[in-house]
Amino acid sequence: MRYFRLLPAVIVVSIGLLGLKGVGLIDSAMAQEQKAAGGDQLAQDTAPLPKDAAAEDTKSESAAEMDVLSSLSKRRVELDARESDLEMRTQVLTAAEQRVDGKIAMLKQLQDQIATMLGQRDAEQQKQVASLVKTYSAMKSKDAARIFNNLPDEVLVPVAQLMKSDVLAPILAAMTADNAQRLTQKLANRLKLPDTAAGAITPPGAPAVTPPAGAAAQAPQAPAPKATK
Repeated sequence: MRYFRLLPAVIVVSIGLLGLKGVGLIDSAMAQEQKAAGGDQLAQDTAPLPKDAAAEDTKSESAAEMDVLSSLSKRRVELDARESDLEMRTQVLTAAEQRVDGKIAMLKQLQDQIATMLGQRDAEQQKQVASLVKTYSAMKSKDAARIFNNLPDEVLVPVAQLMKSDVLAPILAAMTADNAQRLTQKLANRLKLPDTAAGAITPPGAPAVTPPAGAAAQAPQAPAPKATK
């Protein structure tokens, strides 16, 4: 009978324990759900933000613009360097042209001086030749012939060419046959080339050396030299 009285109490206690256990299970489930929800929220908070396509495009365009600006800057530097090099070369060429012009002017001045000196030399030479002609014309034929036999052609021929025929004839006659023949041939060769003599190049300002009138007829008319014993 006592067992029958304790049975309701045991049942009530069991029900209470089951209730408490259910409440604990519910609290544990709710805590797990809250923990799971908090983890999901934390994962959402710490998850990387989605990429913005517009921002990426802007960054790409900015990088492309920077590349273009860098390329233009390098090109500008190269063009500046090339322009500087061209300017330096132009200055070098200008200086070289000025030096060449200066040398050309100096050469022209030197040429004029040489031409003047040649003219003076030719005038002085003509005076000397005229003086020799006068001297040999005043000498005796035999004495002049003895000197003519040993004179070089560059002195003998101009002097003989300017002498009168009546003065040159006895001198040729008194010279040795070989020397007289050679002198006569040289005088004849000069007289046969009037065009070449007329077209000879003379320095600017120098007086032209022309034989006196009648010289062409004087030398060929010289008598044949006499044979010396």
